[in-house]
This record gives sequence, structure tokens and C-alpha cells, in this order.
Amino acid sequence: MRVSRICALICGFAALVAVLGAEGRADQAGLKQLLDGVTTIAAPGIPGNVCVFGDSAFPVVVGKSGADFEAVAAAGTLGRGRVFVLGHNGYLSAGCLAVADTGKLFVNAVRWAAGGAPPRVAVFRLDDLPAYLTKSGFEASAIDGVGWSSKLKSYNVLIYEATSTSEPADLAAIASFVRSGGGVITASTGWGWQQLNPGKSLSADHEGNRLFAPAGIVWGDGMLDRTAAEGFAAGQTPPDTINASQALSALEAHAAGTAPLAKEELAQVSQVVLQAARAIPETDPLLMPRLRRLMEQHAAEAVPSEAKPVTLAQPLARLALTLQLQELAKLPPEKIRAHPAAANFPGAVPADAPRVTRTLDIDTAVPDWHSTGLYAAPGEVIEVDAGAAAGKGLALRIGAHSDSLWHLDSWRRAPVICTEQAISRPKSRFANAFGGPMYVVVPANCKLGVVKLTVTGAVEAPYFILGKTDPTQWRRDIRNLPGPWAELQGSRVIITVPSANVRGLDDPVSLMEFWDHYLDSCAELAVRPIERERQERYVTDMQISAGYMHSGYPVMTFLDVAPLVVDWKKLMAQGSWGHFHEMGHNHQSSDWTFDGTVEVTVNLFSVYGMEKVCGIFQGGHPAIVPEERARHTKAYFAAGPDFKKWCSDPFLALFMYLQLKEAFGWDAYKRVFAVYRALPDAERPKSDDGKRDQWMVRFSRVSGRNLGPFFQTWGVPTSEKARASIADLPVWMPEDFPPK
Repeated sequence: MRVSRICALICGFAALVAVLGAEGRADQAGLKQLLDGVTTIAAPGIPGNVCVFGDSAFPVVVGKSGADFEAVAAAGTLGRGRVFVLGHNGYLSAGCLAVADTGKLFVNAVRWAAGGAPPRVAVFRLDDLPAYLTKSGFEASAIDGVGWSSKLKSYNVLIYEATSTSEPADLAAIASFVRSGGGVITASTGWGWQQLNPGKSLSADHEGNRLFAPAGIVWGDGMLDRTAAEGFAAGQTPPDTINASQALSALEAHAAGTAPLAKEELAQVSQVVLQAARAIPETDPLLMPRLRRLMEQHAAEAVPSEAKPVTLAQPLARLALTLQLQELAKLPPEKIRAHPAAANFPGAVPADAPRVTRTLDIDTAVPDWHSTGLYAAPGEVIEVDAGAAAGKGLALRIGAHSDSLWHLDSWRRAPVICTEQAISRPKSRFANAFGGPMYVVVPANCKLGVVKLTVTGAVEAPYFILGKTDPTQWRRDIRNLPGPWAELQGSRVIITVPSANVRGLDDPVSLMEFWDHYLDSCAELAVRPIERERQERYVTDMQISAGYMHSGYPVMTFLDVAPLVVDWKKLMAQGSWGHFHEMGHNHQSSDWTFDGTVEVTVNLFSVYGMEKVCGIFQGGHPAIVPEERARHTKAYFAAGPDFKKWCSDPFLALFMYLQLKEAFGWDAYKRVFAVYRALPDAERPKSDDGKRDQWMVRFSRVSGRNLGPFFQTWGVPTSEKARASIADLPVWMPEDFPPK
């Protein structure tokens, strides 16, 4: 991060302190002790946020969440004891403590946690910490092993990772230890825990949140950006409204018109409250009663739609919707009712649509989502009879629209509308307040073979399977089935669109052959097997989490492209650069993609697909037609080659790759990619410098030409050693290049 950027972040934080106030509930003496001699701390990995909401809890160090600030370190009291909490497990390692002033903060925290007494520190399952603490002048011991928590009475400080034990006896012992006057230093990565525990929630299932919520501190699921080159700037007193209780008071005053907030202030306090609301246990007596009252008062406003999104200007409506979703996640299926926003998206099911019973054959050799052609109506109970397959790792997913929208300023649909729950009993019941397409989710390496599941209570939806569905039956009946979302399944890819987009689809065979052909072209170029472990997916959505489209499983797009994605004649005539591009990301390799080329090498798959599938050469996107290429390239060289400019302009950088394709053919690319795929791990590039060097050298060897001068002409840095290694090859340069 550049110095100017760091200064801007610190100045922005200082301005926020000035606006919102730093004095108040924070323990100023405790904060001073913790931050003594601390100006910067590390950022191991991607730290998560710590939500502060108790009267005696206070933020210690903050990071950035988009434009907002959230705590990455916080402290508070619980009973007669003290708790110091960090937002990443990595803070509990000696290596991290050696960065900047992180060790100083940690030493301060040990003394603070001991409450003025000489620290006697117990360390649980953190191998390198006892030696570090001993070297720092503390009495410290590892207390791993059976019955470890019974030894706490001999210590006054405990250091452990917040989810390293789930044993009730251990958790009870830790709680008693703190309440009786002990100090705890602990850490967790909330967002990481959430990813590793699908179907569980931070508010109900995270051991640390259950334990330390009474202190007014929990871990959230956000990710924090650095505010300093080495991690996070410290030393500034965080604004009191990073405490969610204070932030909620500010929101209420804003809504009442007694203390209006500027847009950036409103965004800040809203972010703090929303994050806390999603992580605080429902039994919390400190903040949850206030939140529930607000949810009831503003429920009618919490119905997002395309025409009337719920925006930052309606913070209490956003809060009400957040709490509604939290409560829905905890309800048993029988108590779930359709959410009012479900009719807006993903859509209502016709009242007269028959509810059916269907038996599904699920091949568990294929992982991830298995489409069923069935749709769960909003708020209606679905029963799944899994027989002997119950409790074996299978899950039922309701909803294809997997993007989470919590971080967006405007919600056109609810931020989360999908559910995924384990099929844990021979007869399991499920419901989703928003409804959605139904999937059986198979874990990786499942060995159950083909299992039969019987689903009762679902609605049939349009579902075409290439090679299995009779096209005549599709045109006559299937495309008109009542489910509001349809799926089209090829051998390589599955497409999810509103059913309205397939009612007039007469030739699904040609359509899915087109998409399979494109997926095969991606595999061909990447030198990956044509046969896939499972299909890729495209899903259209009213609102997605980032960009106009984004890659992943599934690839997500907006609804406006749904008509194109099912029009194979139009696709053949013009292709779809965006769809090709995002699927290209799923085939890209970091080995041959260095910094500045993530949005460049991906377009090799776009160009290849245009040529091989659509027969479109030297086109497919307005930026790469010959005239535009010539103009753009000439302007670049007229100004003088500049690698930063090259990196910041994806189409300009692509021209360099296209020159190689035009000179040596796609076969050269395939041969180079094959070399990379065969590399042992020890030979794979470990840095951007190594990636650029290897790309130049490996392409030179495959093409039989010295590309060193070509890279230098474009301004792409390579090492002298790498250029010397290909000096035995004849130099190659495109004709009349660089342009005059």
C-alpha cells in the first residue's frame, strides 16, 4: 500500500473520531495501557471483524471494511475478569508477534488481563507461545492434554484459540475462570469459521461467541482491509460508535431526526450494528431486546424489491430485515412462513400449482449441487425420505441465488435467500421463507453410490437434461411447468434462468450443445480433461455481490442477460464475451497469471471461445477489433512503454498475448499450459517476478524464439538471468513493431 494511501486512511479515521466522538464508554485507562508503545500491528492472512456491544467492552485497534471501520482487536470485562479478543487466529503465533508492534500489544494485553497481579499464563494448544512469553519475562506454561481446564486455578491468564475446544466442561471452566477474576486472551477468524461450518451460525454455534457475548464481544463474519503497510495502524482512540450499542443509539437518533448523520457516518454506524446483529446470540440481554423492538416496529419497511430497494437511507429497515433473516435461520420448518419479499424475488408459486412426490436417483460420485427439477414454494414444508443415506453427508439446498449482499448499500432482494441443511434423519423436513429451486448437495469424495431420495411437497419446474429429456415432451409440457425458475442441463454446464425465459424455447438441444462446446473449448485451451467431475453453473439473479458478472460455482449474472443465455442462434452469431470471460476465470491458473493480468489471461478463453465455437475471428468485443487494437497500441507506445499502465489496461495487455497467438498459434499456448500443468510443486513460480520470468522462458522454449526483447519492448519486467537463459534462441519481434 502506498504511503499516501496509508495517510488517507489514518486521516479518514481521525476525521471519523472527531465527528462521532472518542470519549464515552471506552475504558480509557485500559486502552492507554493496551496501546502503550503500539503504533502498528500485523495483519495475518485476512483478519475478521470483532463486534463490540457491551457497556464495558471497547475497541482497541480497528481495520477497514470497505469505507467503514470495524474492530480487529477489542477488550472488555466479564464478571471480575478481563477478556482481550483478536480477529484472526494468526495473532496467537510467535511469527505474527514479531511483526511491527504486535508483540508489544500482546505483552501489554497479558499484563492488562492479569489485572495488576504478576501474570501466571496458561497456554492451550499454541506450541510456540510459551517460549515467546517466557522470553518476554512472564511465567508461562502449556496446559495441553486431558483435563487441561481443571488446571486453570493455578493461573491468572489463559491464552487459547476461541474454537479450539467445544467440550462443555472446558467452556464452563473458562467461563468460571474469567468471572472469578481471571484474564483471557483469545482469537478467532469469524468469516473463516463460517466458511468451514456451513449450516451453522456465528450467533448460535461459535463457541467463543457463546462464551464471550456476556462481555459484549463477539466475532463477526466480515473481512478487514489493512490501514498500514504492515497491517493496522494503532494508537488512535477508536470512536465510541464502533460499539454497536452506541451505534444503534446514533441510528435511532438519526431516524427520529434529533441528530442527523451524514451519509458516511450513517454507513459507518449501520455497518457496525448490522454486523453485531448477525453475530450476537439470541439469548443476549444487552442488545438483542432493543434490536427485537426495532424489528417489530420496522418490519413493514423490510420488503426489498427492484422498484423499491432497501438502502442505507433506511437503516432501521435494513436492521429489521437482518434480524428477520437471523430468526428465520433458527426456526423449525413448521414455523417458517413465506417472507413478504419472496413474491418480488425469487417469485411466488401459483396457488393452484400441484404439490408432488418424486423419487430422485442421486449419483454421489458427482459432487456439489444436483439439480432436481423441483421447486420449494416460499414457506412450505418439504419432506425428504433418505432412508439409509440419511446422516451420510448429503444436504438439501433450497435456492440457486447463492450471493450474499450484506456489504452492498442497496438491497433489491434480501441479502441471503438460500438455505442448505443436512439430510440428517431418514425423514427430514425443510422450508425456506423465500422458496427456490431444490438441490441435493453431495460432499466431495462421497462413496454412497447411487442413492434414492423421495421428496414430498415440491412443485415441478421446467428442467431439461441434454440426452435424456425428450424435446417433444419439453415443448409440449415441461417448459410450461409452474415452478418460477427453470434449469437447462448439458454434459458440462447447467443454466438457471426464470421460467419465463424458457416458455418459448423450442430447441434446448442446440442451446445446450452450444454451451457444452464452449466449456469443452475452455478445457482444450487449459489442457484439462474434457470430462469433468461435475458441471459448471450459470445462475441469473436480480442482484449479485460484485461486478456485472462474476466467476465461481455458480457463475453469477444479472437477469438482463437471461434472454441471451437461452438464445443459441444469437449466441452463435455474436457470442457472449461476458459469459465466456467469467467461465474463463474458472479455468485460469495462477501459475501463469501474474499481478496485473488476472483480467487479461482470462480473456484468452473469451477469444478462443469466440473463434472455436462461434467462428468469430479478430472480434467478439469492440476493444479487440483490428482498428481499435492499432489505435490503442499506437497511443501506448507514443506515450512510452509503462508497465503500470500496461497492468491497469486489460485490453492493452491482452494485445501482447494476441500477438503471440497470431504468431505461434493456439497450439503454442496449449503446449505451454501443458508444461505448467506437469510441473512439480517445487518448480512452480513463487512470486510475481518468478511468474513473469517463467512465462517468458517457457513460451520462448515452446515457440523456439527468444521473446526477451519482445517483453522488454512492451515494458514487461523480466530478470537478466531469465533473458540470458534463452539467448541461444533466435530473437523474434512482430513485423513493424513497435508501431511508429
